[in-house]
Amino acid sequence: MIGLPSPLQNDRFMETMTDWSKAEAPSLDDFAALAEAAFAALPAPIRRAAGEIVFRIDDFASVELLGQLGIEDAFELSGLYEGADLMGRSVIGPAPPPSRVFLYRRPILDEWAERGDVTLGELIGHVLVHEIGHHMGLSDDDIEAIEADEA
Repeated sequence: MIGLPSPLQNDRFMETMTDWSKAEAPSLDDFAALAEAAFAALPAPIRRAAGEIVFRIDDFASVELLGQLGIEDAFELSGLYEGADLMGRSVIGPAPPPSRVFLYRRPILDEWAERGDVTLGELIGHVLVHEIGHHMGLSDDDIEAIEADEA
């Protein structure tokens, strides 16, 4: 896992820790900042290989997308890669549209609260790296094998 600062280490969040009635869930902008930090923390060769990726933060995947994927519970999808993976691109074909990585805030927040063993920044980094792995043409099994080797 990538060691990134958690929003809980942010002064704004620390001030609310003594009085939970004033606490706010991290916003879409907070998630975007953590995703940018996670991407910046990746080794330079991986960032270069990933190329240009647009990151988008939404509360949930759309109902239409969930239907296409056969997912009934929106909380079961925390991230998604959309685009032509690097292995499937052609140098002679037309330029593909930019690749996009979607991070879904509410499912990630729920997993973070349920787990309690990682920071929010680490979990966002994990989901981001997983989706970048798809961008690079890796399957879920490939990504899981790499993660198991790192553990």
